[in-house]
Amino acid sequence: MPLVALNGAFLLFVLPPYLGLDPNQSRVVLNDGFASHYAVLVVHILFGTIALVTLCLQAWPWLRLRYPRVHRLSGRLYVFAGAIPSALLALVLMPFAAAPNGLLGSALASVGWIATTVLGFRAARQRRYAEHRKWMVYSFAFALQTMWGRVIFLFSALTGLSMNPVVAAEAGGWLSVLVNLAIAYWWLHRTPRPARLGAQLTPPAGVLSRTATGSR
Repeated sequence: MPLVALNGAFLLFVLPPYLGLDPNQSRVVLNDGFASHYAVLVVHILFGTIALVTLCLQAWPWLRLRYPRVHRLSGRLYVFAGAIPSALLALVLMPFAAAPNGLLGSALASVGWIATTVLGFRAARQRRYAEHRKWMVYSFAFALQTMWGRVIFLFSALTGLSMNPVVAAEAGGWLSVLVNLAIAYWWLHRTPRPARLGAQLTPPAGVLSRTATGSR
C-alpha cells in the first residue's frame, strides 16, 4: 500500500500537464533543435507510467500467490511495455536536456534499469526464481529512482534553497540510485525467498488449514 500511494502521488504530479498533449504545458524544457522532442517525451512518460503501475502489481504478494498467471502477464508488460522502452527513450532524450552535463547519474540509472530488467526476465525464463526476484527488486529500485529528483527540487523550492540546476540534476540522479539500491539490498536480505517457484506459490499453512477445514 505505501508503494501504491507513492506511485499514485508521483503520477498525479507528473501526468496532468501531458494529458492534453500540449507542448506548451511541458514541465521539461523542449529543445528546438529536436523536432520530435515532445512526442518522444510523451511516449517515454507513457511507458514509464506502465512500468510504475505494473511494478505495484509485481510487488503484490497476494496477487503473485493467488494469480500467478496475472503476475506473469503483468511482468511481461513491465519488461516490454514499461521498463525497457522507457529506459531506452530516456537515453534518447538525455542529449537534448536543458542541462545535459548534469545527467550522468540518470544515464547510468537507465542503463542499470535495462540490465537488471533483462537479467531478471532471463532468470525467470530459466526458472531461477531466487535470482529472478533479486534482479527484479533491483530493477524496481532503478524504476523508482526518478522520484528523488523531484523530491530534491521540491525541497529546494519549499526551503528557498538556491541550487545550480546542473548540480541538482546530478545530485538527484546519483542520490536516487545509491539510496534505492541500498534499500533494495536491505530488503532482499531482510526477506529471503525460496529458490523454487513451487515454494513461492505455496499458500501459507494457515490458508491450507482453512481450506482443508472448509472442504470437510
